[in-house]
Amino acid sequence: MSDISGLTEEQLAFRRAKATTGLLWHVGVYVIINGMLWFLDLWTGPGIQWAFWVTVFWGVGLLFHVLAWFVDGRQVERRLAQHYLEKERRDNP
Repeated sequence: MSDISGLTEEQLAFRRAKATTGLLWHVGVYVIINGMLWFLDLWTGPGIQWAFWVTVFWGVGLLFHVLAWFVDGRQVERRLAQHYLEKERRDNP
């Protein structure tokens, strides 16, 4: 995860918006492409042959993208740094 300590609120908001649109594009492409793959798989042969595996493995990648978006969006590093600074100030007046 990159350093966010020197960013302004506007830069953080832009970064969050960019991450959100990237995730939405990934979800949209996943749904459209996998829908077409399932259609082709069912149309070309009896039952599901290979589309399931594409969907599963790509879904795992999409899950990691969602997790990265969620963790980055919560700005974990920033909150932890603020917590440690406050604790340090309390313990060493």
